[in-house]
Amino acid sequence: MNIVRYEPWRLMGRLHREIDQLFGDAFASETDGNKVIAWTPSVDVHEEPDRYTVRADLPGVEAKDIEVTAADGVLTIRGSRRIEKRENQKGYERLERIAGDFLRRFSLPENARAEDIKAKHNNGVLEVVIPKTPVVEPRRVSVEVN
Repeated sequence: MNIVRYEPWRLMGRLHREIDQLFGDAFASETDGNKVIAWTPSVDVHEEPDRYTVRADLPGVEAKDIEVTAADGVLTIRGSRRIEKRENQKGYERLERIAGDFLRRFSLPENARAEDIKAKHNNGVLEVVIPKTPVVEPRRVSVEVN
């Protein structure tokens, strides 16, 4: 079974994020509790024979600002990116990097060992390794002839 992204309204969420990026937080609508989700990091999911690997691009995010949890069959990656506030009174300034909270959720397959998940942050990339339970091969029984 493959690891599957847990976002049933993905297309609508993407449209909302693009509108939010165009108009700022005035139309922000995606929430997690009382926090507005400001951006969604790009993620690669790779399956190998003995594990799943999830890599998320988190440039500018420090490891202390990232939280990875696995509960009820869902892997959650959440955190925030902080950008220092600056005031430029002499002219205009363009800020395209999005700051704020992010959230990604993925359904874990049945063969994932949630208790052994490990996460590592290096050079702006978060790597989450999800080990699989070993597959038990069926034992062949020989048939005797009387």
